[in-house]
Amino acid sequence: MLSFSFIFLFKLINFRNFIEKYSIMENNVNIKLFESKKIRTHWDEAEEKWYFSVVDVVEALTDSSNPRDYWFKMKTRVKSEDGIELSTICRQLKLISSDGKKYMTDCADTKSLFRIIQSIPSPKAEPFKQWLAKVGYERMQELQDPAQSLDRARENWKRLGRSEKWIQQRMTGQETRNKLTDYWKEAGVKEQDEFALLTNIIHQEWSDLTVKQHKALKGLKTQNLRDHMSEAELIFTALAEFSTRQIAETEDAKGLKENTKAGKKGGAIAKNARKELESKTGKNVVTGENFLPKAKEKSPLNPPQEGLKD
Repeated sequence: MLSFSFIFLFKLINFRNFIEKYSIMENNVNIKLFESKKIRTHWDEAEEKWYFSVVDVVEALTDSSNPRDYWFKMKTRVKSEDGIELSTICRQLKLISSDGKKYMTDCADTKSLFRIIQSIPSPKAEPFKQWLAKVGYERMQELQDPAQSLDRARENWKRLGRSEKWIQQRMTGQETRNKLTDYWKEAGVKEQDEFALLTNIIHQEWSDLTVKQHKALKGLKTQNLRDHMSEAELIFTALAEFSTRQIAETEDAKGLKENTKAGKKGGAIAKNARKELESKTGKNVVTGENFLPKAKEKSPLNPPQEGLKD
């Protein structure tokens, strides 16, 4: 059972499709890194320009523990001092939050972001402006050569201290996830709530933990669970989702009810493989280990190397 399951898992990746999807993941929303700080971005195809989450930029420049409050107070201050409504130069877009759901978020293009940055006293302002220019230039390169987006994704993970094997598996798993959610959309499954429900069913079936319980085991709060999985956890998550899609396609599953059944069957395949591996190695696949900085967690999977930060 184990070898059969893994043969299917490692045959699933198609790099051309991955390159096309990875750069436009989650409806043109993706994550970019500025000095290891995650900034949600949206590429507007019609306008051919980037939009950036303002609260993410505020957090990156100020290291504020409450960037939303900082942004609210900053708008009030700028309006009082300069008579300018910063909200009017922003655009509200639905971006994915740390809980996996989409919320309307203040976003700004490069020009508007330059104006906002003027009102943020930060030594990082100038480096950030240079970073903005670099992001714009790289996008033009990616439009001409999509493979470059894959290379940059790898570099981002490397800067966060991930190994090559981990990066490869994280990318493979994301492609598996993309194909599954594409199927769900076509099968009439509603996004957000129903996607989250099905994901939780599959996850609980293979791991014996809900997503929430798995995050608690790892000591995570708002962090993305998959970003803190071990290579083995990523592999079994991908196997469960790959198996689910194969079964759903075979059974022509439609709607939430039928895809729930497919999810349980797909998760069970990964669960059986997990148990077989654990019986052979004597080691648990699901663990409480994570990639949190050492100061916050005593046993990270990869202790940060010199010069690297998570």
